[in-house]
Amino acid sequence: MFLKKVDGPRAVTLPDGTIMTRADLPPESTKRWVASRKAAVVRGVLYGLISQKDALERYALSEEEFLSWVAAVANHGEEALKATALKKYRQP
Repeated sequence: MFLKKVDGPRAVTLPDGTIMTRADLPPESTKRWVASRKAAVVRGVLYGLISQKDALERYALSEEEFLSWVAAVANHGEEALKATALKKYRQP
């Protein structure tokens, strides 16, 4: 079996005991960002599966957009990443 060389770990263990691998990250070609895909990228960066720089380049995200996802999860949980919840969780 051939394994592609990657920088960083291939898998990380999350606090709830589940294992997240690079296969759990959304594809690079992702254009439609639903809450679950945003959450996967945030989890991947926060737990060291992928660096923030790599995530920004891989998914063509701005730093501001990514940091808004992180802030939403930190302040209100993953529910805040849903597009329908913007008004509910928007900061005044």
